[in-house]
Amino acid sequence: MFNPTQADVRRFFCSVYAKSQRNEAMEAIEVLASQWIAEHPEYHADLADVDEALKRMHEVDPQRMNPFLHLSMHLSISEQCSIDQPRGIRQSVELLTHKRNSLHDAHHAAMECLGRMLWEAQSSGKAPDGDSYVGCVQRHATRD
Repeated sequence: MFNPTQADVRRFFCSVYAKSQRNEAMEAIEVLASQWIAEHPEYHADLADVDEALKRMHEVDPQRMNPFLHLSMHLSISEQCSIDQPRGIRQSVELLTHKRNSLHDAHHAAMECLGRMLWEAQSSGKAPDGDSYVGCVQRHATRD
């Protein structure tokens, strides 16, 4: 199983941003990452300097979302939907996308659910509950 470090994640997104700026060929996962990067111009300055990104790795700004975490969550949700794992996530995100009329907005709502599931798993010491995650996304799609 691939288990990147925080530094690996930062290097990956900075590399993808640099490749996209130079119009270089990219692997499939890089193309997907570049599409999410394009959706977030507010992060471009953070992605433009890998050395600075690595220096700031342990800084926490409670007023601002971590751009690397945010983009990683977009990639995670995209991958989950592509393989429908946990089962039902693809349909739930599709329904939410239709309801919100935006894949981007649907991802942001799904991120809340994903973050909650991960926090609950860490807090309880139990495995992440995919059913509760999918249920949360479904509730956003049907009740919000």
